This record gives sequence, structure tokens and C-alpha cells, in this order.
Amino acid sequence: METQRTFTILKPDAVKNQSIGAIIGKIHEAGFSIRAMKMTRISIEEAENFYSMHTGKEFFERLTQFMASGPIVVMVLEKSNAIEDYRKLLGPTDSTKAPKGTIRGDFGTTTTQNAAHGADSVENAKHEWAFFFSERELF
Repeated sequence: METQRTFTILKPDAVKNQSIGAIIGKIHEAGFSIRAMKMTRISIEEAENFYSMHTGKEFFERLTQFMASGPIVVMVLEKSNAIEDYRKLLGPTDSTKAPKGTIRGDFGTTTTQNAAHGADSVENAKHEWAFFFSERELF
């Protein structure tokens, strides 16, 4: 099977709780290679732009405020079937419903503070990583 890339954000709660290393360990154990990674911050305006597809939804303001509340770690991951496999590794969006062993089940606490974001399609992954990385930063 051909390799595929996906995009993830380790959210401010994961950074604050010092879970970055443990989450990266889970990512490596699941067979992913990291093709780009950095710690950064985004403003509320940048968060609103990044999550613009959710404008008008009841959680939009809460999500964008949270994402701008502290540092994040962004990564481009690669393996066969990366999108689907990473979504399984993440677990459900609501951390209270995510099974133990998933990133959200082990490190998240709510629907918003759920430790990590993962792209839901190849097209969205490309769009999302382009928000944070230039082509020269991808390996």
C-alpha cells in the first residue's frame, strides 16, 4: 500500500500537561514517521481562520479561544493508510467516550480539551499542514 500523509495538532492541554513525549511515543508505536514538527502558537484570528469550516457552530468560539490559549505542537505524519489509522489512534472527539489506549482516551478530558486534532481527509491534511509549514519544512 502506498504511503499517505496526515496532519495533527497536539493541543494546548497536551502541551500544558507535558504529554507531548508520551503522545509522540504512541504515534511512533503505531508505525507513523514524523515528516515535519514544530511547537508554535496561534492567535485567536489564526484559530478562527484555521477552523473556519466550523464558523457559526455552538463550539466555535470555545474551540478557537482554547486553541489560542497556549503553545501547540503541529506535525505531518506518514505511513500507509495514515488518515484512517491516525483517526483510530486518536479515538472519538469526546474524550469521555474515547477508549483507553487512544490518544484522546489517555490524554483528553472533554470534547474541546481532547489532546489532539487529526485531519479527516487527504485534501484537508494538505490544507492544514500548509497553514503551518512551508514546503522546505517537509521531509
